[in-house]
Amino acid sequence: MSKNIDARGKNCPMPVIMAKKEIEQGGKFFTVQVDNKIAVENLRKFANSQGYEVSIEQANGDFNVKFSNGCEECEEILAKVENRKPLENWCVFVNKNTIGVGDEELGQSLMKMFLYTISESSSYPKSILFMNDGVKVPTLNKQAIEHLKKLEEIGVELLVCGACLNFYGLQEKLSVGKVSNMYEIVEVMKSAAKVITL
Repeated sequence: MSKNIDARGKNCPMPVIMAKKEIEQGGKFFTVQVDNKIAVENLRKFANSQGYEVSIEQANGDFNVKFSNGCEECEEILAKVENRKPLENWCVFVNKNTIGVGDEELGQSLMKMFLYTISESSSYPKSILFMNDGVKVPTLNKQAIEHLKKLEEIGVELLVCGACLNFYGLQEKLSVGKVSNMYEIVEVMKSAAKVITL
Protein backbone atom coordinates (compact mmCIF):
# COMPACT_ATOMS: atom_id res chain seq x y z
CA MET A 1 0.00 0.00 0.00
CA SER A 2 1.30 3.46 -0.91
CA LYS A 3 2.44 5.63 2.00
CA ASN A 4 1.88 9.39 2.17
CA ILE A 5 4.68 11.66 3.48
CA ASP A 6 3.68 15.25 4.28
CA ALA A 7 6.69 17.52 3.63
CA ARG A 8 4.72 20.71 3.09
CA GLY A 9 6.27 23.76 4.75
CA LYS A 10 9.67 22.07 4.95
CA ASN A 11 12.63 23.66 3.21
CA CYS A 12 15.02 21.71 1.00
CA PRO A 13 16.73 19.37 1.49
CA MET A 14 14.21 18.05 4.07
CA PRO A 15 11.71 16.61 1.54
CA VAL A 16 14.55 14.73 -0.19
CA ILE A 17 15.89 13.47 3.17
CA MET A 18 12.41 12.23 4.10
CA ALA A 19 12.12 10.41 0.78
CA LYS A 20 15.60 8.93 1.26
CA LYS A 21 14.64 7.56 4.69
CA GLU A 22 11.54 5.94 3.23
CA ILE A 23 13.61 4.23 0.53
CA GLU A 24 16.15 3.06 3.12
CA GLN A 25 13.30 1.49 5.06
CA GLY A 26 12.31 -0.51 1.98
CA GLY A 27 9.54 1.73 0.65
CA LYS A 28 8.76 0.99 -2.99
CA PHE A 29 5.60 3.05 -3.41
CA PHE A 30 5.03 6.34 -1.62
CA THR A 31 3.97 9.95 -2.18
CA VAL A 32 5.75 13.05 -0.90
CA GLN A 33 3.54 16.14 -0.54
CA VAL A 34 5.31 19.46 -1.02
CA ASP A 35 4.21 23.04 -1.58
CA ASN A 36 6.84 24.46 -3.95
CA LYS A 37 8.30 23.68 -7.37
CA ILE A 38 11.92 23.65 -6.19
CA ALA A 39 11.15 20.71 -3.89
CA VAL A 40 9.34 19.00 -6.77
CA GLU A 41 12.40 19.23 -9.03
CA ASN A 42 14.77 18.09 -6.29
CA LEU A 43 12.55 15.09 -5.57
CA ARG A 44 12.33 14.28 -9.27
CA LYS A 45 16.13 14.26 -9.59
CA PHE A 46 16.51 12.18 -6.45
CA ALA A 47 13.93 9.63 -7.64
CA ASN A 48 15.73 9.22 -10.96
CA SER A 49 19.08 8.76 -9.19
CA GLN A 50 17.58 5.93 -7.11
CA GLY A 51 15.98 4.12 -10.04
CA TYR A 52 12.43 5.14 -9.09
CA GLU A 53 9.77 6.29 -11.51
CA VAL A 54 8.11 9.53 -10.51
CA SER A 55 4.81 11.18 -11.36
CA ILE A 56 3.58 14.57 -10.21
CA GLU A 57 0.05 15.73 -9.48
CA GLN A 58 -0.93 19.26 -8.49
CA ALA A 59 -3.86 19.84 -6.16
CA ASN A 60 -4.94 22.99 -4.32
CA GLY A 61 -1.55 24.64 -4.75
CA ASP A 62 0.34 21.61 -3.40
CA PHE A 63 2.24 18.93 -5.30
CA ASN A 64 2.02 15.16 -4.85
CA VAL A 65 5.29 13.56 -5.98
CA LYS A 66 4.67 9.83 -6.37
CA PHE A 67 7.63 7.46 -6.16
CA SER A 68 7.30 3.92 -7.53
CA ASN A 69 9.73 1.07 -7.97
CA GLY A 70 7.96 -1.86 -9.58
CA CYS A 71 4.30 -2.82 -9.90
CA GLU A 72 2.23 -1.81 -6.86
CA GLU A 73 -0.77 -3.90 -7.91
CA CYS A 74 1.48 -6.94 -8.40
CA GLU A 75 3.00 -6.44 -4.94
CA GLU A 76 -0.46 -6.35 -3.35
CA ILE A 77 -1.54 -9.53 -5.16
CA LEU A 78 1.70 -11.27 -4.18
CA ALA A 79 1.23 -10.27 -0.54
CA LYS A 80 -2.26 -11.80 -0.55
CA VAL A 81 -0.96 -15.02 -2.09
CA GLU A 82 1.91 -15.27 0.40
CA ASN A 83 -0.47 -14.75 3.32
CA ARG A 84 -2.98 -17.27 2.01
CA LYS A 85 -3.56 -20.24 4.26
CA PRO A 86 -3.34 -23.68 2.62
CA LEU A 87 -6.22 -25.59 1.08
CA GLU A 88 -6.38 -29.18 2.32
CA ASN A 89 -7.65 -32.29 0.57
CA TRP A 90 -11.05 -32.52 2.25
CA CYS A 91 -14.46 -31.26 1.32
CA VAL A 92 -17.76 -30.33 2.97
CA PHE A 93 -21.05 -31.78 1.67
CA VAL A 94 -24.06 -29.57 2.45
CA ASN A 95 -27.36 -31.33 1.77
CA LYS A 96 -29.56 -29.23 4.05
CA ASN A 97 -30.20 -25.54 4.64
CA THR A 98 -29.61 -26.13 8.36
CA ILE A 99 -27.21 -27.98 10.65
CA GLY A 100 -28.82 -30.65 12.83
CA VAL A 101 -32.44 -31.56 13.41
CA GLY A 102 -34.79 -29.32 15.35
CA ASP A 103 -35.51 -25.61 15.21
CA GLU A 104 -34.99 -24.32 11.65
CA GLU A 105 -33.90 -20.81 12.68
CA LEU A 106 -31.29 -22.26 15.02
CA GLY A 107 -30.14 -24.66 12.30
CA GLN A 108 -29.65 -21.80 9.82
CA SER A 109 -27.73 -19.82 12.43
CA LEU A 110 -25.50 -22.84 13.08
CA MET A 111 -24.82 -23.10 9.33
CA LYS A 112 -23.80 -19.45 9.24
CA MET A 113 -21.51 -19.91 12.25
CA PHE A 114 -19.98 -23.08 10.79
CA LEU A 115 -19.03 -21.28 7.57
CA TYR A 116 -17.69 -18.31 9.52
CA THR A 117 -15.55 -20.64 11.64
CA ILE A 118 -14.19 -22.34 8.52
CA SER A 119 -13.38 -18.96 6.94
CA GLU A 120 -11.39 -17.95 10.04
CA SER A 121 -9.60 -21.28 10.55
CA SER A 122 -5.93 -22.09 9.99
CA SER A 123 -6.64 -24.16 6.86
CA TYR A 124 -9.49 -24.56 4.40
CA PRO A 125 -11.32 -27.36 2.59
CA LYS A 126 -10.61 -27.85 -1.08
CA SER A 127 -14.33 -27.77 -1.93
CA ILE A 128 -17.80 -27.16 -0.47
CA LEU A 129 -20.59 -29.01 -2.25
CA PHE A 130 -24.28 -28.02 -2.14
CA MET A 131 -27.11 -30.40 -3.06
CA ASN A 132 -30.85 -30.77 -2.45
CA ASP A 133 -32.06 -28.37 0.28
CA GLY A 134 -28.42 -27.30 0.76
CA VAL A 135 -28.60 -25.08 -2.34
CA LYS A 136 -30.63 -22.63 -0.25
CA VAL A 137 -27.44 -21.70 1.64
CA PRO A 138 -25.64 -19.94 -1.27
CA THR A 139 -28.93 -18.45 -2.49
CA LEU A 140 -31.04 -17.40 0.52
CA ASN A 141 -28.83 -17.27 3.63
CA LYS A 142 -27.38 -13.75 3.29
CA GLN A 143 -24.93 -13.95 6.17
CA ALA A 144 -23.70 -17.38 5.11
CA ILE A 145 -23.20 -16.01 1.58
CA GLU A 146 -20.77 -13.39 2.90
CA HIS A 147 -18.63 -16.10 4.52
CA LEU A 148 -18.81 -18.18 1.34
CA LYS A 149 -17.63 -15.24 -0.75
CA LYS A 150 -14.58 -14.91 1.48
CA LEU A 151 -13.85 -18.63 1.11
CA GLU A 152 -14.25 -18.41 -2.67
CA GLU A 153 -11.79 -15.49 -2.80
CA ILE A 154 -9.31 -17.60 -0.87
CA GLY A 155 -9.62 -20.35 -3.48
CA VAL A 156 -12.15 -22.78 -2.02
CA GLU A 157 -14.21 -24.36 -4.80
CA LEU A 158 -17.98 -23.95 -4.29
CA LEU A 159 -20.05 -26.35 -6.40
CA VAL A 160 -23.85 -25.97 -6.44
CA CYS A 161 -26.13 -28.64 -7.91
CA GLY A 162 -27.86 -27.18 -10.98
CA ALA A 163 -30.74 -29.68 -10.95
CA CYS A 164 -31.43 -28.79 -7.32
CA LEU A 165 -31.45 -25.07 -8.11
CA ASN A 166 -33.99 -25.74 -10.87
CA PHE A 167 -36.15 -27.87 -8.57
CA TYR A 168 -36.39 -25.10 -5.95
CA GLY A 169 -36.65 -22.30 -8.56
CA LEU A 170 -33.47 -20.66 -7.28
CA GLN A 171 -31.42 -20.43 -10.50
CA GLU A 172 -31.54 -16.62 -10.52
CA LYS A 173 -30.73 -16.26 -6.82
CA LEU A 174 -27.33 -17.96 -6.79
CA SER A 175 -25.04 -15.35 -5.20
CA VAL A 176 -21.78 -17.30 -4.92
CA GLY A 177 -20.27 -20.49 -6.29
CA LYS A 178 -20.49 -22.36 -9.59
CA VAL A 179 -23.43 -24.30 -11.00
CA SER A 180 -22.37 -27.93 -11.13
CA ASN A 181 -23.74 -31.44 -11.70
CA MET A 182 -23.84 -34.86 -10.07
CA TYR A 183 -20.84 -36.21 -12.00
CA GLU A 184 -18.53 -33.33 -11.02
CA ILE A 185 -19.65 -33.40 -7.37
CA VAL A 186 -19.13 -37.17 -7.13
CA GLU A 187 -15.64 -36.87 -8.67
CA VAL A 188 -14.69 -34.24 -6.07
CA MET A 189 -15.92 -36.54 -3.29
CA LYS A 190 -13.98 -39.50 -4.69
CA SER A 191 -10.75 -37.54 -4.90
CA ALA A 192 -11.03 -36.03 -1.39
CA ALA A 193 -9.17 -37.58 1.55
CA LYS A 194 -12.31 -37.05 3.66
CA VAL A 195 -15.83 -35.70 3.23
CA ILE A 196 -17.66 -33.92 6.07
CA THR A 197 -21.43 -34.08 5.68
CA LEU A 198 -23.56 -31.45 7.42
